[in-house]
Amino acid sequence: MGSTDEHNRRTVLRAASAAGAGLALTPPAASAAGAAGATGEATCASDWLPEGPLRVSPADPRYDHLIARGASNRFRGRPDRVYLVGSTEQVVRAVQEAVRSGARLAVRSGGHCFEDFVDNPDVKAVIDMSPMRDVSFDSRRRAFAVEAGATLGEVYRKLYLGWGVTLPAGYHAEVGAGGHVPGGGYGPLCRLFGLVSDYLYAVEAVVVDRAGTARAVVATREEDDPHRDLWWAHTGGGGGNFGVVTRFWFRSPESTDGTDPARMLPTPTRTALTFTADWSWQGMDEARFTRMVRNHGEWAERHSAADDPNAALYAEFALTRRAAGAHLLLGQVTAEPGEDRRLLNGFLHAISAGTTRPTNLVIRRLPWLTAALNGSGEAVGDWHIKIKSAFLRRRLTDHQIAAVHHHLTRADTNVIAGSVVLNTYGGAVNTLSPTATAMPHRDSVLKLSCLASWSAPDQEAEYLTWIRACYRDLFAATGGVPVPNKTTDGAFINYPDTDLADPRWNTSDTPWQTLYYKSNHARLRAAKTRWDPRDVFHHALSIRPARGGGRTG
Repeated sequence: MGSTDEHNRRTVLRAASAAGAGLALTPPAASAAGAAGATGEATCASDWLPEGPLRVSPADPRYDHLIARGASNRFRGRPDRVYLVGSTEQVVRAVQEAVRSGARLAVRSGGHCFEDFVDNPDVKAVIDMSPMRDVSFDSRRRAFAVEAGATLGEVYRKLYLGWGVTLPAGYHAEVGAGGHVPGGGYGPLCRLFGLVSDYLYAVEAVVVDRAGTARAVVATREEDDPHRDLWWAHTGGGGGNFGVVTRFWFRSPESTDGTDPARMLPTPTRTALTFTADWSWQGMDEARFTRMVRNHGEWAERHSAADDPNAALYAEFALTRRAAGAHLLLGQVTAEPGEDRRLLNGFLHAISAGTTRPTNLVIRRLPWLTAALNGSGEAVGDWHIKIKSAFLRRRLTDHQIAAVHHHLTRADTNVIAGSVVLNTYGGAVNTLSPTATAMPHRDSVLKLSCLASWSAPDQEAEYLTWIRACYRDLFAATGGVPVPNKTTDGAFINYPDTDLADPRWNTSDTPWQTLYYKSNHARLRAAKTRWDPRDVFHHALSIRPARGGGRTG
């Protein structure tokens, strides 16, 4: 391929891998827990922020960097101040100051929010959690403590090198834990071990009561914890709803006793077989495209059980615009050497049966930690991004595949970096009931994402028109959105899409809250009413308190 084609291909791949990473696309450190009369367990102040919070104003030379940490250039905020915090006590002070001044507040850890929940012109104060990155073992709670500003790469490195364990979190090492976890984050180990939020034992957060007082509190999953509903809200309720998460504790649900940290979280295989492959558009007509996508979906249907050996295989299949040159497959197999290659060969053969074979196939067996830190192999780039999502209980129908093909090949648009991404799902994710955690999507076999990525602001209208039409036509039978039914199961809150709350694009009778939370929304709203009654923490898709609460900023 020429240099332009290669640039386009890599642009699509970066956008697709961002989706597959299970990115924290909600305000990354915003969430909550609370307890009437309970005091927080404040962490020690950061060595380099002993007198924090540090208030950074627009006149400060550090300000421009801090407000530009978002992964997408689509939005840019200009808050009056950014608080750099090094401890839970400093977060309390920052929140209290913002509440007293009436400033609208948002929170950032990794910076991977692809809507304007943080970078919004109405947000006047941003709490930046990036200094709080500690990962350690808490022997008193018998759980691993992770501060909200830690990146997934830091979590993987410290857990594995320290104790030989890991969490089944996202594919992108630079995502912040603060928003990834509360949204029910997933990644390449989710089919083997479940979601990262399934391992959440406790959470520490700063909340604001009805009187406007900020305090740090802790909630756990213990049955006799009177604040258990606040813990539950963090297992899929999404960020930006209840308060500011400062610290998580993780422990396997089945690990109820014992003191050996090496037995309290999953142990990955010694190596991971990583792979990338292209399916060229050259010579691929609609019949071959349909067969390829159908093959992939049927494989996912056959191998979605938790006890299926193929649960060790995770893949992201980005179906791209014809102008990008090739469809892109990437992923990894975490099984024993020999078995990993057998599973991969079976997967590739299944996709290609009766249609086009892959090109540019690259397979590498790496030490597990190396593979985890490499992630998808691509960093989120410096561009504008829009994302839409859906959980699929069945493969795409042939009618839906035809809609995808139409939008990937239509010649009446200049869109290049547009794609429909199909990620393998299911396995251990589906072993819990929809109400065991706040994450209700527990019987899907694929997670679908529509992505559009552009570099110049004047391209936005064309790219938004393309992605909205593609998504609308995919789910035309249910009002343009993935209404929970026999084949689809709603959308992923960590990939927020404000179009779902817009009647121009959601013409169904299903509110956006049901698409994201299903029947769990009522329980989440009760938690919101109890722990953020003033609606201090809010954004375009936040959970609202019941009548009687009131917005204050």
